[in-house]
Amino acid sequence: MPTETRSAPHDIAFKTADLSDRYDERVRICDPIFRDFGGRIRFCGPVVTVKCFEDNSPVKSTLAEPGQGRVLVVDAGGSMRCAMLGDLIAAGAVEQGWAGVILYGCIRDSRDIAAMPLGVKALGTHPRKSLRRGEGQRDIPITIAGVRFSPGDQVYCDEDGILVADGPLDLV
Repeated sequence: MPTETRSAPHDIAFKTADLSDRYDERVRICDPIFRDFGGRIRFCGPVVTVKCFEDNSPVKSTLAEPGQGRVLVVDAGGSMRCAMLGDLIAAGAVEQGWAGVILYGCIRDSRDIAAMPLGVKALGTHPRKSLRRGEGQRDIPITIAGVRFSPGDQVYCDEDGILVADGPLDLV
C-alpha cells in the first residue's frame, strides 16, 4: 500500500510537531485544551463524529461497532457535569479495534482507562454517568477546540496536541 494513502498503524512513530512543520498548509491544529487519559498517547486514524450532550447513547453504540483503527471524535458540548465515557465502553472500544476517542467533555474510571491500549483525550474527569435518552447525531461535521472535524478526515494525536487533515498524510 502506498505510504501517502495508508492510515498509520499504532506502532508507526510520528510527532505532531513534525507533521505541523511538514504540512502546515494542510493541517488544522486543535486548541490545547485536552488532557491524555488513555494508555496510548500517540494515535491516529480516520475520523468518525458524534454530537451529543450529556447523553452517551451514541458514544456507546458507535464504539460497539468494529473500529478498524478509526478515532471517534465526540462533541459533548464541553459539559463538565457528567462523564461520557467509562471503563466498560472504553474496554469495548479496545475489543472492537478503535484507535482512540477525542471527547469534548469528561470521562470517568480514568485509572482503568489509563491501563488500556486506547488513545483517549478529554477535558477532564467526572464520577457521574451520563443520561441515556438515545439522543445525538452521528457522521456530521462538528467543531471543537477551534477545529472542524468531518467524517473521513484523518486525525493525528500525541503528547503535543491534535492535528486534523482532510486525508492521510505521508508519515515516512
